[in-house]
Amino acid sequence: MRGKRAPKRVIKPDDKFNSQDIAKFINYIMQRGKKTVAKGIVYEALDIVSEKTKGDALGIFDAAIKNISPSVEIKGRRVGGANYQVPMAVRPERSFALGCRWLIDAANAKKGKRMAEKLAEEFIAAYNNEGAAIKKKQDTYKMAEANRAFAHFSR
Repeated sequence: MRGKRAPKRVIKPDDKFNSQDIAKFINYIMQRGKKTVAKGIVYEALDIVSEKTKGDALGIFDAAIKNISPSVEIKGRRVGGANYQVPMAVRPERSFALGCRWLIDAANAKKGKRMAEKLAEEFIAAYNNEGAAIKKKQDTYKMAEANRAFAHFSR
């Protein structure tokens, strides 16, 4: 690698819940620099979650992300002319990022509702260990288990 490693930026906690995780999630939702739109979507989704479950929205958000976040992922590794799917352990930062990405993709895949409503449904589904994002995690784990024989290729 050339040059220096880029320094980690410190993300300021969000305004409403004073949570860094929600601030990061808002940044993942944001498109084309429209942060106020992203904040509105996430805050509305969390309001819907607290209204439907009669519980703490921040606790449900944290539990949902924890349920989705993987501890193992599959990476392609080329060894001697053949490509192997090698299972590898995931760092906590990447685990959070993957969990958020899978949750957003699952919400985007649904049709016919506003994004805040789709996101709220995915939060509740993930909190209950069901839904498309949890299925994605389980599929990743199945792939890792199936390719466990190639684990010795991970450097």
